[in-house]
Amino acid sequence: MSFPPDKPWLDNEAGPLLRPYSLTNGRTKPTATLTLQSMVRSTGRMAPDRIEPVHAKMLELCRFATSVAEVSAHLHQPAVVTKVLLSDLIDWGAVTTRLPDDLPDRGQLEALLHGLQQL
Repeated sequence: MSFPPDKPWLDNEAGPLLRPYSLTNGRTKPTATLTLQSMVRSTGRMAPDRIEPVHAKMLELCRFATSVAEVSAHLHQPAVVTKVLLSDLIDWGAVTTRLPDDLPDRGQLEALLHGLQQL
């Protein structure tokens, strides 16, 4: 199948076609230790208009404590990409991070899994 040279090759359903490594400038490892359950929150020390749009979107999402998993889902990006970008914000002092207070223990998770398997 060929496309006319004067028409852009876009998939409107997919949205903007930007590779994740483009967002992270090729970086694959975050500088901060983050889990999917880590809670991140904006410090208000950085103006969103002075940073990249994806970082600004993250700051907006993190006005209230938000998990890394939620930020990743809202951005439609893999978790590792989200962690790398959040690490930038942590390094710049734009967000703080902590683990949630009520993490389930292994026994709770195994009981939940067993219950789900019984269904």
